[in-house]
Amino acid sequence: MTSEPPSSGNRPAAPFFSPDETRGLLSAFGAFIVWGWAPVYFKWLSHVSPMEVIAHRAIWSSVFVLLMVVMMRKVGQLIEIYRDPKKLSVFVLTTALIGGNWLTFIWAITNDRILEGSLGYYINPLVNILLGMLFLGERLNRWQTVSILLAIAAVTILTIQLGYLPWVSLVLAFSFGFYALLRKKVATDSAVGLVVETTLLFPLALGFLLYLTFTVDPAASGETGGGFLYDTGSFLLLIGTGVVTATPLILFTTAARYLKFTTIGVMQYLSPTMHVFIAVYIYNEPFDQSRLIAFGLIWLSLIIYSIDGYRGRRRPAAVKA
Repeated sequence: MTSEPPSSGNRPAAPFFSPDETRGLLSAFGAFIVWGWAPVYFKWLSHVSPMEVIAHRAIWSSVFVLLMVVMMRKVGQLIEIYRDPKKLSVFVLTTALIGGNWLTFIWAITNDRILEGSLGYYINPLVNILLGMLFLGERLNRWQTVSILLAIAAVTILTIQLGYLPWVSLVLAFSFGFYALLRKKVATDSAVGLVVETTLLFPLALGFLLYLTFTVDPAASGETGGGFLYDTGSFLLLIGTGVVTATPLILFTTAARYLKFTTIGVMQYLSPTMHVFIAVYIYNEPFDQSRLIAFGLIWLSLIIYSIDGYRGRRRPAAVKA
């Protein structure tokens, strides 16, 4: 008696996403959710000066990310960077840029300008295109040019409406743009690079906090104190800035391993979109018609940019086929 092969109708359907893709999507979603909720976390620390928050973030981030690098067995890469004066000099510049970016972001949150900060992270991909043209010899195609012109129009509208240049948006966009440009020169693991940057900041941050600890009178500076002299809740939140920095980095590194760059590129807009909703619906920042027009132009430019990027990445495959 011969057995009949199972009918195709009984075969289990193939999963829509492979296990690796599912892991990558969940990791990317987690990373962008953490980054998206960051304004709420740092708003809880608005009673601490932005400089102190940055100092604590540098110290605790270096601790958590260094542990991560040790667990990933990438200490050798870290030592290699410290032995290479050229690479180290580039990291000195990236450290200054990321420090300035963190300071501006936290200052914006403390001063109720989360919307301006979100605009900066929306503009950032377009700034990357512009910097690529200026410093890497890359050429703009027609749709990229349209995207950049729409972004310029949005900034112009905001400048007229606000009565001043939206410098928070521009500082965040250009500092991170130049940061990414310089990091291209020292292709290294993102976690290893962050360890280098935070350890370069570590002595300055520690010195600043020790100075405040031994010179500031807690009674005069308020209940929260200064330096390392805070109430328990505030001190735990400051330690947590290291976790808030390290956790999305771990998740993003995992996502980059399993997902296409195009998928991550589209998902990156989740964070600034969350910032907009947090600013408007939680902290009641004004979102009048002129801001709506400006953001609308930015969203349109990013739609054009994303579609063009997607088509550009599919074109070689179509030609090859």
